[in-house]
Amino acid sequence: MEINKSVEDDGVIFMSIKDKNEESSGSGSEDVTILAIESSCDETAAAVVRNGREVLSNIISSQIALHTVYGGVVPEIASRKHVEKMNGCIKAALSEANLSLNDIDAVAVTYGPGLVGALLVGVSEAKAIAFATGKPLIGVHHIEGHISANFIENKELKPPFMCLVVSGGHSHLVVVKDYGEYEIVGQTRDDAAGEAFDKVARAIGLGYPGGPKIDAAAKKGNPEAFSFPQAKIADAEYDFSFSGLKSAVLNYINQAKMQGQELDPNDVAASFQKAVVDVLVGHAIRACKEYKINSLAIAGGVASNSALRELMEKECAKEGISFYKPSPVLCTDNAAMIGAAAYYEYQKGKRFGLDLNAVPNLPLGDRERRYHGRR
Repeated sequence: MEINKSVEDDGVIFMSIKDKNEESSGSGSEDVTILAIESSCDETAAAVVRNGREVLSNIISSQIALHTVYGGVVPEIASRKHVEKMNGCIKAALSEANLSLNDIDAVAVTYGPGLVGALLVGVSEAKAIAFATGKPLIGVHHIEGHISANFIENKELKPPFMCLVVSGGHSHLVVVKDYGEYEIVGQTRDDAAGEAFDKVARAIGLGYPGGPKIDAAAKKGNPEAFSFPQAKIADAEYDFSFSGLKSAVLNYINQAKMQGQELDPNDVAASFQKAVVDVLVGHAIRACKEYKINSLAIAGGVASNSALRELMEKECAKEGISFYKPSPVLCTDNAAMIGAAAYYEYQKGKRFGLDLNAVPNLPLGDRERRYHGRR
């Protein structure tokens, strides 16, 4: 991946990401080129993706600098900034791909889950472009996009495989049965992993965003300094629960302050991170073995965590499981992953009407057909 960054006057980071591999996964008239839009949270993104795996351009306007002062994403600010940046991102994506709207075969957009105001900006833009150009419109599930990010750099990856999706709002363990076909093996019962990272980082004074700050601090700390709890759910062994762990860390911090004890944030970060990573890796490896799936991918913002990547790679090698991971920049919210997911929907003939709306709590797959018991 070739990544270029620039910082604008208002502190917004503008990133241009392009696939160095110029080979198309298709050929001639069969090529399908999709303009993709992502605006589910605090990144305004647009990309041009060919045949689901070739990134011609991937533009991301990040709002991290704007929200850091508030300690988290402010939905109204995020929505307004999307309005300001969306057209510029789309123009930049088309320009870098050296294409015009006439060269695009379809328009794809994230329509859920996410912040409703933020989603509406992207959905409205995509519908306007589809209407004006007569191009097909494809709505994409945000988590499906994260899963599909693995296709961009791992050209050989094909379903079926297991995918661990971990981000600020989601912790899912999913069997990818086919392109666009998913079965949920496990999911969070309360706080998502990324949410726990943010809350613990704030409590120990690291600030926002919590994920990368915890990761950096943990490298200087002792992961064995504290033994924080790792929740197990009796009736759903692959579900996740991080609220108890978060509370245990916060309780330790409060007790230490009350007793006048010196607090080492690096040790707290390392011990907390170990507890999270051990659970994520343990669940994923056990699920692969039980369901006899020999390929495992990770996705989502927390998938860029170095400890998670290292332990997962080690355990996969031990068990003979092929391990796939996107580059950290493709773990964050971006539009290339939306274009990758949309390609397979396009190939199946799936189209959306101009009545497409934002769905902030959009579920992934068929929740009533989750795996139960053993195979």
